Amino acid sequence: MIKETITCLGLILALWVQPLYAQDVHFSQVELSPLTLNPALAGSTSAFRGIAMYRSQYGSFATPFQTITASLDGKLTSSLKGANSSLGAGINFYNDRMADGHFTQSTVGVNFSYRLKVSRFSGVAIGLNTTFGQCATNPGAGQWGTQYDGTAFNPLIPNGEAFYEQNFAYFDLGVGGVYSYQTNNGKTTNVADKGFQVGFSAFHVNNPRYSYYNSSIQTLPIRYSAFVNGNIDIISTQGVLQPAIYYQRQRKSNEILYGVTYKQIIVKPSWETTNIKEIAFSLGLFSRFKDAIVIRTGVNYGALTAGFAYDINVSRLSLVSNFKGGFETYIKYDVDQFVRKKLRVK
Repeated sequence: MIKETITCLGLILALWVQPLYAQDVHFSQVELSPLTLNPALAGSTSAFRGIAMYRSQYGSFATPFQTITASLDGKLTSSLKGANSSLGAGINFYNDRMADGHFTQSTVGVNFSYRLKVSRFSGVAIGLNTTFGQCATNPGAGQWGTQYDGTAFNPLIPNGEAFYEQNFAYFDLGVGGVYSYQTNNGKTTNVADKGFQVGFSAFHVNNPRYSYYNSSIQTLPIRYSAFVNGNIDIISTQGVLQPAIYYQRQRKSNEILYGVTYKQIIVKPSWETTNIKEIAFSLGLFSRFKDAIVIRTGVNYGALTAGFAYDINVSRLSLVSNFKGGFETYIKYDVDQFVRKKLRVK
């Protein structure tokens, strides 16, 4: 009885913190879901990039909410020598499963981008996102207040929920833009590399229908997203500081995630041969304002990077979560991280 009471209290607090209308999934490692962050990031920096990530949360007091996401993106015209512009494309997928499967959401998105080089070290990109989504629910799998007979839950009592349909599909549109600046002094001199990105995007700009009820049709509200991130090489060391801040707003809900990651390079990659690949590890500390402290870590070898993040819950929900939050793990393959030109020795 105590466990059930705690679970109910936790869910009430969770819903209190996040209002009862359609919202997008979120991640603690936002940049590892680049195509849900900004469609202009599709193929803007990499010849080919593949990322897969898994997130689980609320498992400390209820059946965990689980999210799986994966994306592939790259440059379509990277082989055009001397070109000041390039095209990029990407596809992303995610599946969000709530608790015992009472609610699931799956989406497949196709993204296109156009990048224009405006100076030696900087460029701008614009992107378009098109997404097909599907939502499904199983009312019979849940426990409803109307099925409480005064002493206990009774599944034989009708739940009284008149769903017009138990699944529906929708088509979605999003747009975005990114400005990037990145030096490459490290190729030829001892001057530290530095760079940053600034981006803004809007998803669900067509306000797609998003409702199981015919009598109260609801639309998916626009989600606005903005970010600034950077990398600063530390002179005379093999360390890199990577500060970042991400902001998202959807109707009255706001989310601010900010912090810094320190990357320590153990073996520097060679610009002359592909035989010497970068080996490094990273450790980051972030905060999701009024919600969680996020600890992140990762290791990479050449094109391959893997890591995880853990949320320490500090919101009102910590009363029942015991400060336990969400767990994320990922694996990334980025071709541009290891491609080097071999020099011919005469």
